[in-house]
Amino acid sequence: MEPANHFTVLRRYWRLLAGCTAAALLVGFLLTPAGDAVDTAKWQCKAAITPVAGSGDVVKADQVLSYAQGSEVANAAAKKLNLPMASVTGRRTVTAAGTQMLVFATTGPTQQSCMDLAGALANATVDGYSAETQKSADEQIKRAQEQLKTQQAQIDDLQRAASKASGADQARLKPQLDAATNELTETLKRITTLRSTSQTDAIQQWGSIDAKETGGSLLSSPSRGLRLTLAVVLGLALGVVAALMLSRMDTRLRGRNSTEEAFNLPVIGEIPLLSRRLRRTREPLVVARPSDPGAEAYRSLRSTLLLTGPASLSAQFGEGGISQAERVSRRLAEPSPVILVMSGRSGDGRTTTVANLAAALAETGREVLVLDCDFRSPQAHVHFGISDGPGMAELLSGEQLPNLDDLIRRTNVDGVRLITGGNTNAYPAALVLRAGEVLRRARRHADVVLIDSSPLLHANDAYDLVQHADAVLVTVMAGNVKPEQADRVSELLSRTGVPVAGVALLGTDGPSGRRAREAVRVVTTVGGRAGGPAAAAATAAPAAAQPAAGARAAEDPDPPTGPSWARRRAAETPAETTMQLRLNEDL
Repeated sequence: MEPANHFTVLRRYWRLLAGCTAAALLVGFLLTPAGDAVDTAKWQCKAAITPVAGSGDVVKADQVLSYAQGSEVANAAAKKLNLPMASVTGRRTVTAAGTQMLVFATTGPTQQSCMDLAGALANATVDGYSAETQKSADEQIKRAQEQLKTQQAQIDDLQRAASKASGADQARLKPQLDAATNELTETLKRITTLRSTSQTDAIQQWGSIDAKETGGSLLSSPSRGLRLTLAVVLGLALGVVAALMLSRMDTRLRGRNSTEEAFNLPVIGEIPLLSRRLRRTREPLVVARPSDPGAEAYRSLRSTLLLTGPASLSAQFGEGGISQAERVSRRLAEPSPVILVMSGRSGDGRTTTVANLAAALAETGREVLVLDCDFRSPQAHVHFGISDGPGMAELLSGEQLPNLDDLIRRTNVDGVRLITGGNTNAYPAALVLRAGEVLRRARRHADVVLIDSSPLLHANDAYDLVQHADAVLVTVMAGNVKPEQADRVSELLSRTGVPVAGVALLGTDGPSGRRAREAVRVVTTVGGRAGGPAAAAATAAPAAAQPAAGARAAEDPDPPTGPSWARRRAAETPAETTMQLRLNEDL
């Protein structure tokens, strides 16, 4: 994939990139301590703590570990070193290296700061735990001394009783006296042990502090801003990878080459992707923003139809137009062409193309009649700024009688009139049975008749209307149609035998490829800006040059290979269908 295509993919999936970046930023924010509390870990130091000799049976390793991990030790070390509490907590790690050893691991920007912190934590643990042990031993000594007094009083009572008793009673009291004496002795021993414990430390630092240089990295940076920046970069990288993978798996048609291959039809117009504000515009872009690149693209599409369409479509109107009487006589002599604008799926910009193509044709002096035959979702009246009302549904169902003038309504675009979709409760497919008669009459009311139809793959209306049209224009929204759907549309159109002008590709990033350069040369040859006087004069050139076309074709050994229905009619050769073209290619 070329770099330009990569940028196109990233722009298409910008929401995914933003989501991945925001998620990484949130995770980095939650997992990073506030402020600059964590120093850069260039040094790592370890200090070991073990029980004092003789106190191993008294000291509980799990109790010492729990105490060392508590806030009291960190607070004491922070006060001693005059450091923030968060700095000490973020730089220490306490683990049990065995049943009789704890290890403090600390980090710091320098060796001395790292060793000072490890020593302070070790001293705070030794002093604090020893103080707690001494306090506990003192409390136990007090309880033992009270127990000792009770036991001594019991022995005194037994001795007095024995001195007054007879020989038999003394023998009976002797075991009780011995047991009380033994308990007194045990209590005295426990008091001695507790006094020894309270007078000495229970734990001690073992050996010296181990210092090792580890080097720093971005992951150990003290700055929350730097860590969040790293999170944003990682999230963006993840989004780019995800976007490229989704682009690989996405088979929808987006470019000229893939569209032509899927439809087996030429792309005769590429309409750039419009901004959201322009897409919300209720009138044709050709009228609302005449100088916009999108409007110029619609004019280019119009010029292509005029140059390659039927002779009646490319008829000369002159720079100043013709009179109404001449229009009527011309329509009687040669019926006006009917162009059916259709699409495979909804959302392919069919109605938008009809509105802008009608406005572009009206700029050349032609009177255009738009028939809204999308009975399931009629929207043409919205683009032309008029309200809905009786229209094609009533006309085709027989509710409105033959006079089309009663249903034809003027629009906000000069030269364009409209018959709305109308209101109907009937099954839409049943309405097209009278379409042939209605279109025959509609040809006499305008120089060009444009039909907006339902999506071909969603309804059968468009397929029934094809047989009454002189040409078909297929619209495709980039990223809305899959290759198998395009192949189905091409297959259905090939069965009708009606000439297909080509495909109008909407929502593209701009013309590209060999065909785009050829289109630019054609527009340059036509001369002038589309829609201006030069273009109007140029559209008259094909009709004026038709009488000499046959003679030039006989002299020119390499006639133009582009499609021209006018040349085919002059030579009286039948129009090839798409299916016939496929068979010729296979042969």
